Order: sequence, then structure tokens, then C-alpha cells
Amino acid sequence: MKTIKAVIVEDSRLARNELKELLKNHPDIEVIGEAENVDVGYALINETQPDLLFLDINMPEKDGFELLEMLDNVPITIFTTAFDEYAIKSFEYNALDYLLKPINPVRFAKALEKVTTKVQEISEKRIEKLSLSNQIFIKDGEKCWLVKISDIYLFEVDGNYTKVFFLNEKAMLNKSLNQIEKKLPEALFCRANRSQIINIDYISKMDVWFSGNLLAHLHNDSKVEISRRQASHFKERFSF
Repeated sequence: MKTIKAVIVEDSRLARNELKELLKNHPDIEVIGEAENVDVGYALINETQPDLLFLDINMPEKDGFELLEMLDNVPITIFTTAFDEYAIKSFEYNALDYLLKPINPVRFAKALEKVTTKVQEISEKRIEKLSLSNQIFIKDGEKCWLVKISDIYLFEVDGNYTKVFFLNEKAMLNKSLNQIEKKLPEALFCRANRSQIINIDYISKMDVWFSGNLLAHLHNDSKVEISRRQASHFKERFSF
């Protein structure tokens, strides 16, 4: 999990220090800046683009809601306030959580669990899928290739690495199979089992195999066993 960058916008120095003290127990959150009012906070957020914003509501001149309205890109927001009357309104601004001062450490930890989950969700959504026409650069030792996605017929787990098979070549990638699967075009690739992903364009025929599994024959005479669980998904996906 990456370090989560946080900004605190709070007019009370004591409250800012309290938050930083609580965050000492959460090393995955890094405070990269703090501001005592909305205008300074606005400039700070635009400059640093944090993942997380701890935001007071009642501040001089402009309040926390006004700050959110000013921003084009709103970070994950946790309101911190001494008043419970704004709770409903805060969720109208898509706040992740609403913490009352003085902040309870257990309640604070639960809010940060939500943050971790939310950051992970956002990170996964940002992963861009490769298209059928994309080429990828593969380097294995002293050898390098620029390979069209459609020329790859198999990905296979090999220890902590993934072996990729393409044309008459094979190479090792320093990525997990799960990382690779998230970027592959779903129209072309299918998970065969826990350790292999196949290019469906390379399948020449399928055999019913043991225990409800399937056996895929590829054009280059390779054979890949499709697990019972994946065989069920495979049938659903490609049946009329």
C-alpha cells in the first residue's frame, strides 16, 4: 500500500497538533502540509494534490464547505469539528467521515481504515486497460522486445515473477499475474487457473477434462488446463 499524503486545514493550532499526534500511530499517512484558513488551504491543496484532507468546518471568513466548493479536484475528506449539527450536510459533500472533537483514537483509527479502502478503490479504477492494438516493452536480462498484446498467447506464474510467451519467444516480467490481469483487455484474455492466463484467439479446440475442468489446445500445440471454477466462467462467457 502506498503512503497516503494528507493535508490538514484547521484554524486551531492545538487541533492541528492533536491530529498529527494521532497520526503518529498510523505511519501509512504522511502529513505533507497544514493550513490555518480556507484560502491558504486552497493554495496548498492545489499545489500538493493530497490523497486525504482533514477539514475543520467552522473557520474565520470561509468555512470548510466553501473550500470544497472552490476545489476542482476534491481529496478524500474527513471533517473534524466540535459541532455535530453539520453531520448530515457533510455527507452531502461526499465526506468519507465526520469526527467530533476531541477525537477518540479508536474512532479515528476506524476512519483511517475507510481511507485505506477508498484509496485502494481509487487506485484500481485508475489502472488503464491495454487495447488490442497496444504494444508493450519487455526486457529480460540483455534481451528486449516490443510486443503487440495480440501476439502474446500465455502468461504463467513463475515464483515471484510472471513468464510471458509470445511468438517463438518467452521472457520474465517482474510483476504478479494479478497485476498483469488488471491491465489486459478482457475481450482477448481469460484466466485459465490460478497460475495461467491465455489468449483466447490462440485456442484451437477444447476438451472436457477431469473433475469438470477443460483442456485448451493452443495453435502452437501448447495445452492449458482450465480449472473447474474458470471453466464455468468460460462457458458462460463464450456460450450462445
